[in-house]
Amino acid sequence: MKSKIYYSIIFLAFLLFSSLSFSQVGINTTNPLSTLDINGNLSVKTVTLNGTNSGGGGSASLINDGVYISVRPLATDDKFQLPDPTLVPGRVYFVRNIQNSVTAQLTTTSGMFFPKNSTTGSSNLYMYEGNLRTVIVISDGVNWTYIN
Repeated sequence: MKSKIYYSIIFLAFLLFSSLSFSQVGINTTNPLSTLDINGNLSVKTVTLNGTNSGGGGSASLINDGVYISVRPLATDDKFQLPDPTLVPGRVYFVRNIQNSVTAQLTTTSGMFFPKNSTTGSSNLYMYEGNLRTVIVISDGVNWTYIN
């Protein structure tokens, strides 16, 4: 008899915890419709990275923190390197070159950059006034897709 009660308690605990693990979280809402449902403003971490002042031939400034990244190249084609997309699937960065007249070069440790709606990739992106000044990059687990 004790074993039936014991197994019944374990079964009920399992049901309770399994339903909680698939629940939805709402912030400022009583009826969340997604895994995370935010009714209000969202702030993300912003970071400013300076270039290495070595141009395209030098080492890259690593992008490994923040969501909204302001890059400040100190020499033309200063490199800013995204992490390996295979290590951060689903990660999203907003990258903006905040220099008006200096080109920033966006690179990655592996994979390529693909514009949305294209199957032709490139190993880097050049960001300057009038061309890709701001890009959103999204890891698909193999490469980066970018939207400007």
